Amino acid sequence: METLFIPISLLAGGLLAVQAGANAQLAKATGSPFAATTLQLSVGTAILLAAALLTGTISALSALPGVVWWHAVGGTASAVYVVSTILLFPRLGAVVSVGLFIAGQMLASLALDGFGLLGVPAAGFAPAAVAGTVLVLAGAAAIVLGQSGGSAVPALSRAGWITLALAAGAVLPVQGAVNALLRRDLGAPFAVGAVSFLVATAAMAAVVLMVLALPKQPRPKLEGVGAMPWWGWLGGVAGATYVTTVFTAIPVIGAAAAVGLTVAGQQVASVFVDRYGWFRLPRRPVSALRLAGVAALLAGVAVIKLG
Repeated sequence: METLFIPISLLAGGLLAVQAGANAQLAKATGSPFAATTLQLSVGTAILLAAALLTGTISALSALPGVVWWHAVGGTASAVYVVSTILLFPRLGAVVSVGLFIAGQMLASLALDGFGLLGVPAAGFAPAAVAGTVLVLAGAAAIVLGQSGGSAVPALSRAGWITLALAAGAVLPVQGAVNALLRRDLGAPFAVGAVSFLVATAAMAAVVLMVLALPKQPRPKLEGVGAMPWWGWLGGVAGATYVTTVFTAIPVIGAAAAVGLTVAGQQVASVFVDRYGWFRLPRRPVSALRLAGVAALLAGVAVIKLG
C-alpha cells in the first residue's frame, strides 16, 4: 500500500500542471482569476460529492457536526494559496514565486514530520529527512535560476512578499494534515474531499465578493465560457485528485515524502508543458539548470523516502 502512493502522488502532482493550464483558460474566459478559481473549486466539490454518493459514503457527512471545528476548515488553505499567487506573480514573478512556494511546502512538511504536528506521526529529524529536504530546496533554487536566467536575485529584496510566498506554500501541507484528521473523524476520503472543496469554494466566493466591492474592479463575465476548450474545466478534476491524494498519503508515507512527490510530479509535468506549449500556454526553453533542479527534486524525495 505504501509503495502504491509513490506513483499516485507523482501523478497527482503532475495534474497540477493541467490545473494551471485549465485555470488560465477559464480566467481568460471569465475575465477574473478569482471567479475562475471559484468555478473550478465548485466543479471539484460536485465531483467529490458525486464520488461519495456513488461509493455509498455520502452518509459520513452526517458525522460532521460532531467533529472538532478546525478539522473541517482545511479548505481555506486553497483560497489563501490562490489569492497569494495572484498577488505575488506580478511582484516576484511566477518562477520565483513557485520556487518559494516549494520551499514553504518542504519546510512545513519537515516540521510536521519532525515534531509530529496535527496528527502526523512523529518521525524526528532524521539525517535522511533533513538531507532530502535540503536537496529538494536546492532543486527548487536551481529551477528558479534556470528558468529566470539568473535574474531572480533582485526580487529577493522584497522581504514581505517573500514571507507571504513561503507562508502560502506552507499552508498546503498543513491543509493535507488537517484533512487527514477529518478523514480520521469521518472515515470516508471522498466525503472529506467534498467538505474541503466546499469550504474552499465558500472562501473564494467571499474573496470574489470583496473584490467586487472595491471601486473600478472589472465584473466577471460568462460570455467567453462557451468558446473555451472543453479541457478548461479540468482544473476542478485535477484539484480534487491532488487534495484527496495528499491527505490520504500523508498518514501513510509522511508529509515530506507526500509533498515532495507531488512537487516533483508537478515540476516534471511543467517541463513538458513549457517545452511544447501544452494547454495553449507559451512555449519556454527548458534550460539544463532547470532539468538539473528537477533531478535534484526527485533525488531529494528518494532520500527522504528511502532513508
